[in-house]
Amino acid sequence: MEFGLSEQQTALQDSVNRFLDEKAPLERVRQYSEERQERADDIWDGLVELGLPALLVPESQGGIELGALDAAVVCECLGRHVTPSPFLSTAVLAPTAIKLAGSEEQQNRYLPEIANGSATFGAALSEATGARRDAGVSATRGKLNGKALFVIDLYSDNYLVADTDNQLHIVPSDASGLTINTLPQIDRTRPIGEITFNSTPSDALADDGQGSALRAVIDIGRVMIAADTLGASQEMLDQSVQYAMGREQFNRVIASFQAVKHMCAEMAAEIEPSRALLWYAAHTIDEDPEESHLNACHTKAHLSEVGSFIGKTATIVHGGMGFTDLLGLHYWFKRIGYNRQILGGPESVREEAASAQGLC
Repeated sequence: MEFGLSEQQTALQDSVNRFLDEKAPLERVRQYSEERQERADDIWDGLVELGLPALLVPESQGGIELGALDAAVVCECLGRHVTPSPFLSTAVLAPTAIKLAGSEEQQNRYLPEIANGSATFGAALSEATGARRDAGVSATRGKLNGKALFVIDLYSDNYLVADTDNQLHIVPSDASGLTINTLPQIDRTRPIGEITFNSTPSDALADDGQGSALRAVIDIGRVMIAADTLGASQEMLDQSVQYAMGREQFNRVIASFQAVKHMCAEMAAEIEPSRALLWYAAHTIDEDPEESHLNACHTKAHLSEVGSFIGKTATIVHGGMGFTDLLGLHYWFKRIGYNRQILGGPESVREEAASAQGLC
């Protein structure tokens, strides 16, 4: 059996990469980062024109109705270009939550706006993947109180919020009693922050009492973050090979040195099997839901470790240049570091996988 990307998925990947090569080069990312812009509207508008927010939205609500593997292909491209965009929360987490737990009225209200790009979403889910001191959101009679930390895609029109009972809510950014604060973030391509709720009205999604919708949202989010890490890792490898082929020392390109060859070969050997793991994890989200949770955990944990190795090794290959802002390699290094911890670090995610298998 041959398992790989279809012609349509390869075409999607090529299309997104071409757009990002032109509209989101490192110079544009650097400008976004240094000017501390809230949103890169020019990049997001281009992604909307490509139809990317509509990927997971059903056709009946104006979407394209593709699958998680298609979204993972896009996330890999975004990671490769360290793209500042709210794609994860807007195009993946929010549609997944609304499709699984939203009423017909909620689906007809939110999904068309997501599909046409007129509404963006942030995601306040971190407390569901690990307890935080003085954090957590409680829901009482349609009102939210408390604090959510490490909110993803902070500057958005709406927020997908998980409360302490594992129920999901949608809250507009201009809701009463809502306060937004930016948190210091090493990866400046994706702002995070904290949101405080003070009797803030919310639009609650359906609750089955088991938190199954929240778990499914976190699972697909972990797979997408792993895809982002894979894209960033591949780009760091490609840059390392290109640098080694051009950098000379002792009248020889450093790519001819055995130590450099071995480092590049090690990076490639770590990346290739990770790609298959990622594709399969994304495939099971739609095709084998009973296995998707375990696969999402293993994929997130493994790509976190692989990304850390690639980031360190690629920086070493570049020598002193790897640490300079002129080269810009640190943008990918920091992106990988952010991905490692968001929605659960590798240690906690592996423990979750072990629990799911009855091993602890």
